[in-house]
Amino acid sequence: MRVLDVAAVSAWSAACVHSLAVLRPAIDGINVYPVADSDTGSNLLFTMTAARDALADAEPATTAEALAAFAKGAVAAAKGNSGVIMSQVVRGIAESAAARELDGPGLAEALGCADRAATGAVSRPVAGTILTVLHTVAAAVRDATGSLEEVAAAAASVAAEALEETPKQLPVLAVAGVVDAGARGLVAVLDALHGVITGGLTEPDHPLEAHHHHHTIESPTAWEVMYLLDGVDEASLPGLRKTLSGLGDSVTVAGDGAGAYAVHVHCADIGAALEAGIELGRPRRVRVEPLITPTPVEVGGGIDRSVVAVVHGGPLAELLRAEGVAVLSVPHGVQPTVEEMLGLINEAAGHHVTVLPGGQELTAAADAAAGHAMAADRDVVVIPCVSPVQVLAALAVHDQGRRTNDDVVAMAEAAAATRRGELRIAQEESLTWVGRAQAGDVVGLVDGEVVLIEPAPASETSLVAAAVGVLNRMLALGGELVTVLTGLDAPVRLPGELADQLRLEHPEVEVTSYAGGQTDAVLLMGVE
Repeated sequence: MRVLDVAAVSAWSAACVHSLAVLRPAIDGINVYPVADSDTGSNLLFTMTAARDALADAEPATTAEALAAFAKGAVAAAKGNSGVIMSQVVRGIAESAAARELDGPGLAEALGCADRAATGAVSRPVAGTILTVLHTVAAAVRDATGSLEEVAAAAASVAAEALEETPKQLPVLAVAGVVDAGARGLVAVLDALHGVITGGLTEPDHPLEAHHHHHTIESPTAWEVMYLLDGVDEASLPGLRKTLSGLGDSVTVAGDGAGAYAVHVHCADIGAALEAGIELGRPRRVRVEPLITPTPVEVGGGIDRSVVAVVHGGPLAELLRAEGVAVLSVPHGVQPTVEEMLGLINEAAGHHVTVLPGGQELTAAADAAAGHAMAADRDVVVIPCVSPVQVLAALAVHDQGRRTNDDVVAMAEAAAATRRGELRIAQEESLTWVGRAQAGDVVGLVDGEVVLIEPAPASETSLVAAAVGVLNRMLALGGELVTVLTGLDAPVRLPGELADQLRLEHPEVEVTSYAGGQTDAVLLMGVE
């Protein structure tokens, strides 16, 4: 087969349904993310069956028309997060087919278009999911010049290899000892395409051993809300995604290319999710299903808890990741969305999750997410921190081998016992406890209170003097370790000069400096 034709598209749609029907129990069995509700295989089968039926009713004359009908049917019937994403895979291929024939290079280009469409529909893409596998496939065949069969074979092979990597990318999969369920469905779809093109359709292999759940009867506290939205201005879609991200997680807004959008969200407030759509267009085909996570979940790997952090500053986030901590990094002055916080919690390994927020406002955001219905199956503890230096202090005493409660207490005590200092550049004139500060002055704070002012302009010399002055006040009450986080605009030599000066004045104190990347303070300092 040189190019994908109408008959091949029809055969592919039937092959997808057949493969997913065979694999449905196994895919349902390994479904642990984003919610361990054992329905990913069922949702994919429902979505692709409706897409196949829509294609059968369309009687298309061209490959582009066939794929467009297939995609429109998938979007209209998309069920669950995985179904919506799969509908965008088909839609991306359909849009590419409208511009060129699907020979080898054409299929490669179509897979790239599918990658962009699927990723663009998801409010917060997550590594280790169907999107990761799709992106890996698109990148692998991007410049392919081979035949249709060669490109299809490469896509199927790369997808299978990428699937095996998903547990290394998403901790919750590693703990359960499974691959991503949605990604397994994508592999089945690409295998079906390869089989149609080569004429060698075979029964699909089953995925890894099923992840068995013990079901208990419980009342739902969260819901999966889905609807189609017509008459919406495309420019308003980012606002819709933002609103839905404030309600819960697994947010997708996916178009069918003809003006309709499939909306999907996991949330606790059904009315708010529907109102978000009503404000922008005309919702129809509304479906609401309870999200009841079967419990307890049998997992492997011996991991029952994780420590995660939410901070401002990219360099600080990288420092924490190097220590094996999952981190959500948000710009200074920006609050993380509910979806982002829930993602940080629900993607962590283990049932117990300890959250270390690097600031007062971040602590409030973490508290809100910890009490959210979408985190109800996790035991979430937030350790209040008002500075990133307290996050580092808590992590310094973290011990995975200690009992969970004892470890949380130790981290909380270490954070609370860490005194915090700051150096800021005054942005405007203000009256403080130690006098009037002018714009441009260096202001030193201890535990949030202004303790000194160095007149403008700020220089390395004045910054070192101010930092030493702040630390002298903190060390007067005792301390053995000083931790310094440099801001984005801090002079390069500042940490070294500060350390040299402290060795002269406080030789008994150990000094450690890291790049923090914060934009609101030149230096953040902690004393333990």
